[in-house]
Amino acid sequence: MERLPVILVVDDDPLVVAAVVRDLEARYQADYQIIGAGSGAEGLATLNELSARGSPTALLIADQRMPEMTGVQFLEAARRLDESARRVLLTAYADTEAAIAAVNLAGASHYLLKPWEPPEVRLYPALDDDLSTWRAGYRPGFSGIRVLGDRFAASTHEIKDFLARNQVPYQAIDAGGFEGSALLAAIRVEASDLPVVLFEDREPLMSPSLEALAHAVALKTRPELDTYDLVIVGAGPAGLAAAVYAASEGLDVIAVERQAAGGQAGESSRIENYLGFPAGLTGAELTRRAVAQAARFEAEMVIPVEAVSITRNDPFRVVTFADGTQANARSVIIATGVSYRTLPADGADKFAGRGIFYGASPVEALEHKGETVAVIGSGNSAGQAAIYLAGYADKVVIVIRGESLAGSMSSYLIDRIEASNIDVVTRATVQEVNGEQRVESLALAGPDGTRTLPISAAFVFIGQAPRTDWLASQLQRDEQGFILTGRECQPEPGWSADRNPFLLETSLAGVFAAGDVRSGSIKRIASAAGEGAMAVSLVHQHLAKL
Repeated sequence: MERLPVILVVDDDPLVVAAVVRDLEARYQADYQIIGAGSGAEGLATLNELSARGSPTALLIADQRMPEMTGVQFLEAARRLDESARRVLLTAYADTEAAIAAVNLAGASHYLLKPWEPPEVRLYPALDDDLSTWRAGYRPGFSGIRVLGDRFAASTHEIKDFLARNQVPYQAIDAGGFEGSALLAAIRVEASDLPVVLFEDREPLMSPSLEALAHAVALKTRPELDTYDLVIVGAGPAGLAAAVYAASEGLDVIAVERQAAGGQAGESSRIENYLGFPAGLTGAELTRRAVAQAARFEAEMVIPVEAVSITRNDPFRVVTFADGTQANARSVIIATGVSYRTLPADGADKFAGRGIFYGASPVEALEHKGETVAVIGSGNSAGQAAIYLAGYADKVVIVIRGESLAGSMSSYLIDRIEASNIDVVTRATVQEVNGEQRVESLALAGPDGTRTLPISAAFVFIGQAPRTDWLASQLQRDEQGFILTGRECQPEPGWSADRNPFLLETSLAGVFAAGDVRSGSIKRIASAAGEGAMAVSLVHQHLAKL
């Protein structure tokens, strides 16, 4: 019989434990085992026992005001025993500092005030959210897809990154390790065939393309219709918001994405300033919620499909994809976002995807657990990545060109960096990436000459470039390549509308731009989502005149 996941309640007051357990059982008893513990030490012992039995722990709820071990201290210790369990702190009204510490130090997702009556309002909504998130990431005894490949090969990383970003569970096996070598011999695969993706119910895929892999894991890879009310190119926050609003309002809508839903935001290790999430959330969590919401309204999503052109065939706009297929669109929203600029250093291209990474996802963090890594860049994305990586790496070094982080990074991130195992190297640029089979060091140039920084990986956040090369001859762009919209652009010859361009409309009538790809946009997730929603309103106005 499958063991039920555990919700563990820790409080030194037996009456409080009994009350919390009673309220939890009233709602969750069918799906979870509810356990109470009378102290932090007893709670840790219970966690160790559950781990030995193979019982998964879904949620930890600890009271702050316990003797010997506070709730924050318990949650910190419990995090080291089980990183996957969600963590909640019970506090009194005056425990503001403890609540903040629970979020920052113990990774708590919520802090709840006592008393929590009525639980339907003050307890269950937060815990429902936590348990939903835990279940989305829970991996019971692995029996699914396995990726066998060279840990330091870019092709292996590409497959693992694609699966992870599309939230497809898999197990990575290093072909150079004992298990990997044995598996290679067992399935009689040559090293030249790596990476190999193995399934339980079908033949393995040898060095598969992303399209073949997407088909194998049941992602939709082809549009279903010939004609759509709206084609959205890009499925980051702007594109996903547009898909949700357009589909909820009855439009036939499809979102096409070249790699994975979420875009650059989906790779974020932590988003802490998004409205409505005081404890923050990962880019993967935000993406999962948005994709589920779009699917609920029957928005079609196709991955991986890359748009290569938009042409005019009134009253339609024809979107052509890399494989030659096309979709007729009555309107188009371009939400392709931006990508991090590549590192201009010798050797950076050689190690791209195998030691040099643009962004920082759980795939790379786990690969470099216990090692020394560098983060290149001084913005908030770099700061968030450094803090996230510090939870896995033995040491993190931030390398910046300026005198300090203060000029380009939020103060709350700087404070957390200063309180962690993160070093900052100022007035330095990367001149060369060195190594044989893997990255071994960076050559840094500074005012005092060149120095060598031993590392195993570098995560690069040095500015952003719009993904608009495919539109170079089709839409007006600014000098940096961002798409001009509204009054900033001039209608192309043959402009097909009896009006001037709408606020987010491009130089081609019926084609809109939203989010980071648009010239003059505010580079924030919230504003990108807002522009996606706004663009749909303008789409309706355009369609009404066709």
